[in-house]
Amino acid sequence: MKKEIKVVKNDGSIEVFDEKKLERSLRRSGADKVLVGHVLKHIRSILRDHMATKEIYQKAFAYLKHASKTTALRYSLKKAVMDLGPTGFPFEKLLAEVFKERGYKTEIGRVVMGRCTEHEVDVIAYNNTEVIVVEAKFHNMLGTKSDLKDVLYVKSRIDDLKNNTITIEGKEREVTDGWLVTNTKFTHTAKQYARCTDMTLIGWGYPEKGNLQDMIESTAVHPVTCLTTLTSSQEKALIDKGNILCNSVNVETLKSVGISGDKKVDAILNEIKVLC
Repeated sequence: MKKEIKVVKNDGSIEVFDEKKLERSLRRSGADKVLVGHVLKHIRSILRDHMATKEIYQKAFAYLKHASKTTALRYSLKKAVMDLGPTGFPFEKLLAEVFKERGYKTEIGRVVMGRCTEHEVDVIAYNNTEVIVVEAKFHNMLGTKSDLKDVLYVKSRIDDLKNNTITIEGKEREVTDGWLVTNTKFTHTAKQYARCTDMTLIGWGYPEKGNLQDMIESTAVHPVTCLTTLTSSQEKALIDKGNILCNSVNVETLKSVGISGDKKVDAILNEIKVLC
């Protein structure tokens, strides 16, 4: 009988290593059957009891980076979104761009009046038929989850806003939906309450279809933190200047943060072309 290997998750809990989870994440990133097989074989060769899932990810990413850079970039998407921190504002901008690619117009950080009080809304996304208010819950630590108190807080704000109208392009519009979007996961009780109250939760891997990863990948709105050709300090410099997304980066934006040299610039722009 095959021995079960225990691994340590990002939140410190311990579970049995599930190779199928790794296989699914590799396939989602675009790895073909052969490449998936090679990565799994590599991970099996170095797997040990009580190995951290973070280390498993790092080993898989390193192998992918050598074998298929495009696949590696997509595989690292979750970490790339988390690296947008420490504040949540770049995450709000990322969400706004995702909504734009889905056909919405957006506003960020607008203060609007509910029935009882004012609320600063992270993102308002609207089209001819919908007005969606979005609360962005950003976490920059692996293993952190949005819990029941987060959902209760956001639900009360959404209900207050739904009892009033919002001025959109000079017209009074009713809020049609309210979303809580996080870059990590939700606790069981948070999801249970949201289902009971018909509240929309979007997280990493939740729901099964239409989750945050699906939304980013389907719109090709990738953050600059996906790029392996940039150093951490270069990523931060671009983000500080408002260049959150790969498709906002060009020769001029690179020069504005001190990145020069034909080989370096070409490498960055080629990587962006491959990814986006």
